[in-house]
Amino acid sequence: MSATLSTLNSPNRKFPLEHTRNIGIAAHIDAGKTTTTERILFYTGVVHKMGEVHDGNATTDWMEQERERGITITAAAISAGWKTKEGHFAGIDHRINIIDTPGHVDFTAEVERSLRVLDGAVAVFCAVAGVQPQSETVWRQMNKYSVPRVAFVNKMDRTGADFFGAVDDIRQKLKGNAHPLYIPIGQGEAFRGLIDLVKNVAYVYDEADPKGMKFNQVDIPADQKDEAKKWRDGLIEALADFDDALAAKYLEGQEVTVDEIRTGVRKATLSMNFVGVIPGSAFKNKGVQMLLDCVVDYLPAPVDETSAIRAFKDDGASEIKIAADDGAKVTGLCFKLWSDPFVGQLVFFRVYRGQLKKGDSLYNPRTRRNERISRLLLLRAMDREEIDVAFSGDICAVVGPKDVVTGDTLTLEDDLVLEPPTFADPVISMSIEPNSKADQERLGIGLQRLAQEDPTFRLSTNPETGQTIISGMGELHLEIIVDRLKREFKVEAKSGKPQISYRETITIPSEGVGKFIRQSGGRGQYGHAEIKLEPSPGKGQEVVNEIVGGVIPKEYIKPTTEGILEAANNGVVAGYPVIDFTARIVFGSFHEVDSNEMAFKMAGIFAFKEAMKEAKPILLEPIMKVEVVTPEEYQGDIMGDLNRRRGQIQGMETKAGACNINALVPLAEMFGYATDVRSLSKGRASYTMEPSNFAQVPANILKQVVETSSRAPART
Repeated sequence: MSATLSTLNSPNRKFPLEHTRNIGIAAHIDAGKTTTTERILFYTGVVHKMGEVHDGNATTDWMEQERERGITITAAAISAGWKTKEGHFAGIDHRINIIDTPGHVDFTAEVERSLRVLDGAVAVFCAVAGVQPQSETVWRQMNKYSVPRVAFVNKMDRTGADFFGAVDDIRQKLKGNAHPLYIPIGQGEAFRGLIDLVKNVAYVYDEADPKGMKFNQVDIPADQKDEAKKWRDGLIEALADFDDALAAKYLEGQEVTVDEIRTGVRKATLSMNFVGVIPGSAFKNKGVQMLLDCVVDYLPAPVDETSAIRAFKDDGASEIKIAADDGAKVTGLCFKLWSDPFVGQLVFFRVYRGQLKKGDSLYNPRTRRNERISRLLLLRAMDREEIDVAFSGDICAVVGPKDVVTGDTLTLEDDLVLEPPTFADPVISMSIEPNSKADQERLGIGLQRLAQEDPTFRLSTNPETGQTIISGMGELHLEIIVDRLKREFKVEAKSGKPQISYRETITIPSEGVGKFIRQSGGRGQYGHAEIKLEPSPGKGQEVVNEIVGGVIPKEYIKPTTEGILEAANNGVVAGYPVIDFTARIVFGSFHEVDSNEMAFKMAGIFAFKEAMKEAKPILLEPIMKVEVVTPEEYQGDIMGDLNRRRGQIQGMETKAGACNINALVPLAEMFGYATDVRSLSKGRASYTMEPSNFAQVPANILKQVVETSSRAPART
């Protein structure tokens, strides 16, 4: 261990920082993430019996709804240990903190916040289907947070498995610089082992051991020697771009050692421009040990540069990077809240630096209050282990903080805020009403708790009907919320028909004047602001101060901005939020005595409303990216049905006897699609859906939306 690392590590640590890995397992729905996690837990000794998703006993799928539906809904954190047998980390135990994330797009917030606090990731792909739509979403999220990764091509035992096709898919569809670190011996039912391209040997699993614990190291089979040489040479050539010493040896024709290749793969992986690929079958217990070796050998530790996190000081005026160091002041990020029936509110916490001790009092810059840490827990999905101290780089749960939300920083350094994760806005809403007065109070408590836990779940009240409105990422998301209310909070409630969260935007530049003048004896009210409004596709909402000469004093700019943004919550077409505009505050006036913040806020509201009316506003609807996988005989019926739903077919490909249809379809037309697609294909087709963009609502639909907008509860 270098002197530098020894100064960063507390002598009390069981695992040094450089031997800690925080990884997430993420992929498209049904690619095998949870099964892969189960195998990792078995081989690392955390569990002694492998759980199965289809049997409803997977360790990380612990919610009742997860076990019933065979899907992951909430990200589960779990700690495991692994020992590599040779190489840089010879004979040293490593702690691997693993988060198994959901694959369903409705629970994308779980993936988003998990990737925010992880140092590395395992992207799981299906060997038959290759890269699927949700794989692309997860890949984009990994890129967004600069998470180095390795790829595990799962389900190599399935008929139609194509490892090299999956590698090519990663290169073509995800633009990933993918190179196999192992190649399979056989595919489909003939899959029986792996060839290690780094060590240039083969591993063949012992078929007499169904648990996959025993495998033999043998020479590379004669019929695959040429293939293995081709891929190994390709790997070394790719690594030469990242490692000058390795490049020099390669160009001179010298033999590159195993350690040099390992070092090259690690450098390349940490550069974010290289992805090592491992084949395997989690279900048939093959390839998982090799995946664990790759996690330890190639993915970053908390001390690596890629694991540093952005932080802001002086109210965001200066930016610094926070790195792992046990000797520094404690700083960490609350990335998830969970209501536990036994201990109350659990706060999932990533310690970025320092040592967090039971009883510590940490400052929350958002609330400007201190929060006391009464208990510290190490997580093993539903099992918890009480600990006295968590070190930098650790992921733990804390009990005690009262007023925290996802994305809060807790620190001993007053003026420091870590960059929080960002979340997509909800796209679907519906009303919910308690069945009885007794349920009313429990409903309020339950909804508040669930809204605290899930940043993509929103609560509001329709001011006209008084109804409670819940908003989320999809039908399944809201269905699970209602189910959790019933089971966890004992609330019987009726939910209304889902409503679409439309948006409004402008199409041409315009100007607006806002004046708020009241004189009623004594001190009056005076605010005057003029704005220029212009379309800004993809920019969201932006307000720019262009006041010169102090015609509006500096202290009134903020309330004017607040007024503009408040007015943008309710557009003029049908009362939906306005997006993709830039409002420039260009002129105004004030009164020495009568002007105040409220008057300028009202002036901002009036100016925006006037400018909006002149800007040819239009209504936008959410468009979903839909992929349907169907046997070829139902292809025509399904495409016809998508066309009837105002869908635009984007492409189609046939893979392993199944037809993949990609389309863009308005969310308004997708209600009940799960039932329809099953009946059209006799239960043999499946589909996935994720938000794509907003597009203008056609004139014939617009009239309908405007007419019902007074009753529509979607105002998120």
